[in-house]
Amino acid sequence: MAAAPDSALYLGFDFSTQQLKAVAIDDDLNLVFRDHVQFDSDLPEFRTRGGVHIHADGLTVTSPVLMWVRALDLLLHKMKVAGLDFTRVRALSGSGQQHGSVYWKRGAAQILNRLDPEQDLHVQLQQDSFSVSDSPVWMDSSTGRHCQDLQAAVGGPMRLAEITGSRAYERFTGNQIAKFYQDQPQAYEDTERISLVSSFAASLFLGEYAAIDYSDGSGMNLLDIWTKTWARICLDTTAPGLDRLLGAPVPSSSTLGPVSSYFVQRYGFSPSCRVVAFTGDNPASLAGMRLQPGDVAVSLGTSDTVFLWIQQPHPALEGHVFCNPVDEETYMALLCFKNGSLTRERIRDECAGGSWELFSAALRETPLGNDGNIGFYFDSLEITPPVAGVYRFNQDDNEVSSLTPQTDVRALVEGQFLSRRVHAERLGYCSIPGTRVLATGGASSNQELLQVLSDVFNAPVFTIDVSDSACLGSAYRALHGLVAESGVSFCDVVKKAPKPQLVATPLPAASQVYEQLLQRYALLEERLVRGNRTKC
Repeated sequence: MAAAPDSALYLGFDFSTQQLKAVAIDDDLNLVFRDHVQFDSDLPEFRTRGGVHIHADGLTVTSPVLMWVRALDLLLHKMKVAGLDFTRVRALSGSGQQHGSVYWKRGAAQILNRLDPEQDLHVQLQQDSFSVSDSPVWMDSSTGRHCQDLQAAVGGPMRLAEITGSRAYERFTGNQIAKFYQDQPQAYEDTERISLVSSFAASLFLGEYAAIDYSDGSGMNLLDIWTKTWARICLDTTAPGLDRLLGAPVPSSSTLGPVSSYFVQRYGFSPSCRVVAFTGDNPASLAGMRLQPGDVAVSLGTSDTVFLWIQQPHPALEGHVFCNPVDEETYMALLCFKNGSLTRERIRDECAGGSWELFSAALRETPLGNDGNIGFYFDSLEITPPVAGVYRFNQDDNEVSSLTPQTDVRALVEGQFLSRRVHAERLGYCSIPGTRVLATGGASSNQELLQVLSDVFNAPVFTIDVSDSACLGSAYRALHGLVAESGVSFCDVVKKAPKPQLVATPLPAASQVYEQLLQRYALLEERLVRGNRTKC
């Protein structure tokens, strides 16, 4: 839908792994512009595959910093050629792939502050701006030793989770910084500022170093999620002088300042256009999905991802607790499950002749609770819990080698959704009046599967279109950033957005059936985890 010729616009950018995307919305939240730059195909000179370079050790994975800068040059040029009127942009924000880090070299701040509007950004930043030319990204898994050091220093993985919201993960930025400091001490000494991909991107628009926001900062193993300040013991264990290099974190709704004069002169931005703090892609997706207090979003894809809006979090050894990007007083949690749609497709092929219609019929024709039969289907080593293999149990909790095809289908689907709820509750999720389950992803088109999801969570299920959710969430956050200091909530700001579609409500017997099954499932899962440890 086209915006009125004189209406204000709000831009959202997403610096993701494989592409840079941008959207523009108007005051009524209508999407009026969308475009992107694909790193591999549009910027072949950087020789990336999937937006990254995988190094010879198979563990180190990086992306060229200048590729992201060049992509922004190209995308802004495309937006200008397309006729987007930058003078109408009142605010902009963005997201970046979580856990990537950028290392600014001494003197880079002066370069940012003195950009020449006659030249592209990447031309001016390609020399003497970065102490490391290739940024470690979320796919990197080369910091195992540094994770162990951090956990040992704070008192173990659970203690680290209690402080920072997560146990130590190899991709998390604190552990990447520790590796950088130990392996390249001179380059670390030459570093003036360390940014996340999100705050790096915001810095380009500000013309000065942008602060890390609370939400993306809580994915570093460095931020105390309770005080929203850097945890001193984590900083001291990671590298010297780190608080100075990181700067003070800020609320995610913060307005950081006006867009730099470079963008005013080169592209015609209004000098009054504000830059709202950028955040991570997962927090921005929560904003794009317009979650409300108590909501659960379940993305049903190759992997299943669960997003939670939590009032009182309980950090655990699995999953992540982040500061909420749209409500400073609450939290968000994130759980990822590797065995999603591919496992569902395998059971469909084996038990329903490859037919989704027969798969759905099996769900319709089997009872809630599956007569007590429970299944665990981990074709690949699962993340949560860390178990591989297929395990089926009858109503007496005895393991069995097989179930009937229809029972197998329901055991799979119920087992997956019981797992999602069990682990959500361990992180602090609890249903409150008005709780909704928002279903997205490919499998969200299956009505019978969504009915099971509704029954297991004992909440209504809605479907929502979340294409470019991180990008759209960034545009929403740009609009919210202008009014947040006045006490206007994010939920009020996005009221005009399209409403999710109600697709399933829990059956009357669901609550009683699944409250009992949840307890059994949790006990059986722990049994599997203990058995897996014994095998190891």
